[in-house]
Amino acid sequence: MPVQLPITTYGMEVLRKETKKVEQIDTKFIELVDNMFYTMINANGVGLAAPQVNSDLSLCLVDISCIDEYKDVKPLILINPEIIEIYGEETIEEGCLSIPDVRAALTRPDKIFLKYNDFNMNEIKIEIDGFLSRVAQHEIDHLHGKLFVDYLNDDELKKVKSQLRRIQKGKAEADYPLYENI
Repeated sequence: MPVQLPITTYGMEVLRKETKKVEQIDTKFIELVDNMFYTMINANGVGLAAPQVNSDLSLCLVDISCIDEYKDVKPLILINPEIIEIYGEETIEEGCLSIPDVRAALTRPDKIFLKYNDFNMNEIKIEIDGFLSRVAQHEIDHLHGKLFVDYLNDDELKKVKSQLRRIQKGKAEADYPLYENI
């Protein structure tokens, strides 16, 4: 049975490191994926990357089907994902489970072409757009030590600076388990 894993928070080193390529799928990896899905769903998230559960693997999940408008969109398990091409741009407010209660407007490409491995380690190439693309980009950024706040302009960053300092000092609060609160 899957377990809810604590979420790493802003300021923790694991969120700033480049992840390691997944070389093989074993029972431990499958258990991690199951636990990550369980954790993401119970934290009301639409995406989760391995560094957010203190893992250094190049793995992220995207599941926007909890939103009525996207209920038919199938979840993505992205192993070793890589964005190949980007198109257009769109500005939308973003948030992150690792940065509780911080939201800010961010411009990202609207459409991406990406490749990743499936559970058989076959290479898959897909083109995605809109909200699914945004969530995938956000989660893939985590695999490279990037957070959405790194892309904020000075005005947006000023608005959230005090909240970021509070989280970095271990004073984050969320209705899901956080690493600093354990």
